[in-house]
Amino acid sequence: MTSPSAAAVTALAPEALQSWIKEHQDLVVIDVRSAAEFESLHIRGSYNVPLPLLAEHTDELAARLGSRVVLVCQSGVRAEQARQRLAKAGIETAYVLTGGAPGYAAAGGDVVKGKDRWDLERQVRLMAGSLVVMGLAGGKFVSPRIRTLAGVIGAGLTFSAATNTCAMGKAISAMPWNKAAKEPTRESAILQLPVQSADEGAAA
Repeated sequence: MTSPSAAAVTALAPEALQSWIKEHQDLVVIDVRSAAEFESLHIRGSYNVPLPLLAEHTDELAARLGSRVVLVCQSGVRAEQARQRLAKAGIETAYVLTGGAPGYAAAGGDVVKGKDRWDLERQVRLMAGSLVVMGLAGGKFVSPRIRTLAGVIGAGLTFSAATNTCAMGKAISAMPWNKAAKEPTRESAILQLPVQSADEGAAA
């Protein structure tokens, strides 16, 4: 186990990750975005373990990881949630990539590009904004009661921020256009990971 001070440093710059990939064979990069987002753009050599799957099998996943783990998403929010879950399972040395996969690509990192899609966080912003506008417009032109829709959305976003969860994002991720050709399962996502010991990672 690492000391509390070492575990507190969790942010990793894209340039640092590029260096780690070249220097450390024990490194495991886990992308916690949806399969569709991963399919659109991901770091070469990374593994796709969507956050809901990671949350369901955290202990099993943690047992397969060494001491050098980098978590990736779109902006860092979901990766931080994953880091907190892994920390509770004993992985105190997981890092969150600053800027996510897009930031890594912008920094010149080696990425794999596929079908272009809007990322999930952008879709959530579009949906929330559209519902608020509809609520305000409907309240003015149809019935004042429709304005409560804007209030409900606002309350939902506030709750989402306070609890660091996103029910809307989970719902949108289930939409047909957000489905990848092959959705990850426990077998394809977690059991494919190379088994590493913390001692091997620390020695590297």
